[in-house]
Amino acid sequence: MKSVERSELLPLGDYEVVREPFRRRVIEEKRRRRVQLGGHISAVFENHDTVLLQVQEMLRTERISREDAIQHELETYNALIPGEDELSLTLFVEIPEREERDRMLIALAGLEECVALEVDGVTVRAAGEVRDGSREDRTTAVHYFRFTLPPEVARQLRKRDVQHVALTVLHPKYPARVELSRELVGELACDLS
Repeated sequence: MKSVERSELLPLGDYEVVREPFRRRVIEEKRRRRVQLGGHISAVFENHDTVLLQVQEMLRTERISREDAIQHELETYNALIPGEDELSLTLFVEIPEREERDRMLIALAGLEECVALEVDGVTVRAAGEVRDGSREDRTTAVHYFRFTLPPEVARQLRKRDVQHVALTVLHPKYPARVELSRELVGELACDLS
């Protein structure tokens, strides 16, 4: 999948003109790419457009216009773009109440090692990004994962020649499994093409 290039980024004023229809389109795309895993975890499979929106919104929110800072945002968010035969997702632990969230993040220590994609009986473990400030006694509320698919699994997904695709959390304190919709499997097939 193609990374977001500098030439795709609009200056802040130009982005304001197209922001609302662009955001609506990508938010709808993200809705199709979102998976709810139980009551407190969700995930979004990332692609070029979801990352482009994140970069443009970060530039807008932080009022970033210096070239070195723009390049930093590009490098940071382009890390979410999957490579060949890869899928990537952002996983969110969503608990609004702070004390409950803190308890859950401690209980979910090691979550980084417990996310997998199942494709017709083949389990592909997610590789999580190690973040500065990570700790062994707790996890974080946001995770970035990458699935490197075996070539045959990637081929089957590309051709949509699969019966069951599921996203799983294998953590003993939060086991969850959700079968992906045919619509989302189609989106992932496009990501791999």
